[in-house]
This record gives sequence, C-alpha cells and structure tokens, in this order.
Amino acid sequence: MIPDLDILTGLKAVLILALAGMLASLWGGVRTLQTARTLPYFRMRRNRLLTGWRLVGLSFVLGLTALVVQVMGEPVAYDLFTLSATPSQTPTLTLVPSITLSPTLTLSPTITETPAETHTPTATPTAYIPLAVEAQFTSLVTPNPDSVFSPLTFAQGLDALYRPIREATEFANPVGKLYALFSYDRMQDGVQWTALWYREGVLIYYETKPWDGGTGGLGYSDWAPEPEEWLPGRYQVQVFVGMEIKTQGEFVVLGEPSTRTPTPTATATATPTATITPTWTPWPTWTITATASPWPTATPITPSATWTPWPTQTRTNTPTPWGGY
Repeated sequence: MIPDLDILTGLKAVLILALAGMLASLWGGVRTLQTARTLPYFRMRRNRLLTGWRLVGLSFVLGLTALVVQVMGEPVAYDLFTLSATPSQTPTLTLVPSITLSPTLTLSPTITETPAETHTPTATPTAYIPLAVEAQFTSLVTPNPDSVFSPLTFAQGLDALYRPIREATEFANPVGKLYALFSYDRMQDGVQWTALWYREGVLIYYETKPWDGGTGGLGYSDWAPEPEEWLPGRYQVQVFVGMEIKTQGEFVVLGEPSTRTPTPTATATATPTATITPTWTPWPTWTITATASPWPTATPITPSATWTPWPTQTRTNTPTPWGGY
C-alpha cells in the first residue's frame, strides 16, 4: 500500500531522486570513459566511449530536472493537483468501567446552600458578516459549497513563492504590515470573498471583493495600519466565501504602539495688503534719424586749354601844342 503524500513531501522525494540519479550517472559516465581508453579494439573502445558520454549527458538532464523541481515545482504542482482539506482525527472516548460501591451507611440529609448569584455560561457567537460589509457585495456568482481553506498562518512578510517570513502567533510592537496566509482549493473566480479583522471582538478592518485567484493555490489577506493603531490585545481574522465562514485564526500583539511625532503647524501671520498706485508712464518719443547717403565723389576735370592772361594796354599821352589848328 502506497502511503498518502502531500505535495511538499512528493516534491522533496523527486528532488532527492533526481540528485541521486545525477551523481550516479556522472560517476558511471566518468568511470566508463576512463576504462574505454584501456580497450585495445577500436569498435569496443568506441562503444564504451559512446556509453560514457550518454551517462554524462543523462547526469546533466537529471541535474536540470532537480533545478526545475526546486524552483518551479511547488507553483506548478498547485496548478495541476487540487488541494484537499486534511481531515483531523476525532479522538474516540473509551469508557472505563467504574466500580459501583455498595452503600453501607445511610447519611443524614444536609442542608444544601443556594448560591446568591447563578453564573449562566454564555454561548459562543456564530461568525457572521456585518450588514455594512454585506451591503458592499458586488458578485452574483454562487459560491461552491465544497471549497476548502487551510488554517490561517500569520507572518510579517512573504517571499517570492508566498512562503511566510517571521511567522508567529505573538507579535511585539512595532508590528508593521501583517499577513494572514492560507491555502485553498475548489474555488471559482467571481465569487464574493471577505476577510474580517477583529480586536477584542471589535471589527477594525475588512476587505471584500470578487475572487480572482483561480481554483487552488496560496492566498492571503494583509493589513498595514498606522503604527499607533496596533493596540495590544488579542486579534482574530475570519475568512468568508459568500456568507459562509471557511477559516479563521488568532494572534496576540504585545507592547504599547509607537506614536508618530506631531508635525508643527506654521501659524499664519496677517500680511498687510499692498495698495498698488498706478504710475503714468508717458509714451516714448520716437526720434526719426535720417541717414544721409554721401554724395558721389566728383572727379575733377583737368582743362586741356592753357589760360592766357589778357594783354596789358599801355596808354601814351602825346602833348598837343596849343593852337595847333
């Protein structure tokens, strides 16, 4: 009879077998290549070398398989195989026969004191979705009643494969962002799912929206309030699909929350209103400056004729005798 294995155990078994096969094939291939050199016949040596190289190649294939299983095995397995809830064993009560004592003496009846106050045990309230949250439902898809969720795990971080970082059930302030992780199966996209966060029975945070995580895998609800909102006390997270609760969990916050340093607010000082007096600026005077073009330079004309001065006339006065008729 083959025992039932979960996905993580199966992946670890495949990884170990792949690594063992890789080492065995590599060792066998190297030994085969070494012994092939000692064979005297060419055909036998060639066949032995071919076998050795095949074993070496097989070791590389097994090593690559081990690497793929380590890196991508878990997400692919959750897509291929549907998760089922792990049934918890209910302890069977074994009745131990008791010895019936035969009365030997008859005791006199005593006065039974009636307590002044009777404490009536209170019933555990049934989880439900508040009307204010239910009014925000938008999905019309009917949830699958066979969907299953794992118990919640609380952590302060997630790695690339949605595995918890700093997982605990008690957190000391400052807490920061907190994740409530779960695995799921047989879900369907479009159904309404809701996560309610309570502190000491008082609703402090919630998220509700249509589901978009596929049929199976890993999911979470997270909350990152202001530092002063992480009050000490007992917290509870409830996860619903439709109106049916699927899983819940509790954690405790210890220590007083850190408070933010108030930022000083500047006091506004009244500034006198400046009166703007218009100043008349005259229009600028336009000065038209005419740029005179120089006259063309005249070329002097050189006279070809030679100037001769006028002749000087000499006047001679000849005396005339008187009476010379």
